[in-house]
Amino acid sequence: MSNVITSINVQIDKKDQEQATVILQRLGISMSDLINMTIKQLIMHGSIPFDVSIPKNEFELYQYFTEDELERTAKELAHIEKYPNKYKSYDNFDDLKKALSSDD
Repeated sequence: MSNVITSINVQIDKKDQEQATVILQRLGISMSDLINMTIKQLIMHGSIPFDVSIPKNEFELYQYFTEDELERTAKELAHIEKYPNKYKSYDNFDDLKKALSSDD
């Protein structure tokens, strides 16, 4: 029995493709290898061979905040981590409460 090779054309986001290619190169496999392995697993298991769901914690964040708000918050947190001395800190809740209720 001879194997007939066929081609598929998949459209994906350019940035996703670039990020996936970097990871696959580090693993020593091509995009075609990944697709072939995924299809073989799909056939062997009779289902998608990985979890297809929204992680609960990520889903909960998107219920309350927009993607833009989450991105801005992540940038702000990165800045705070990089320059912690620029921000006030408190040793206890009472001091924090006083600072928040003051008019300064």
